[in-house]
Amino acid sequence: MSSDHTPLTVNILIIKEYIQTRKQKIIKNSKEKTRFIDEIIELVKGLNMNYIRSKKDLKKLVQEFAHNTDEIWFKHSKMVNITRYSKL
Repeated sequence: MSSDHTPLTVNILIIKEYIQTRKQKIIKNSKEKTRFIDEIIELVKGLNMNYIRSKKDLKKLVQEFAHNTDEIWFKHSKMVNITRYSKL
């Protein structure tokens, strides 16, 4: 008796997915949010763009801005745990 079916083998790769359980956050409508925004505004106002003469100068300014923004963020944000009950 012959078979009219050929068995198929399929390999499915399952990669572990990293699920973040903690993150930095500033609470909406909080004093921290207001202070964060105020400090960012002052940071932008204080940018000295008069010395930008090359791509290298611009890159340095942008890196300094990013670094200062990170410092301000971490100064005013706090670490929160993400649970299945957390809001998106």
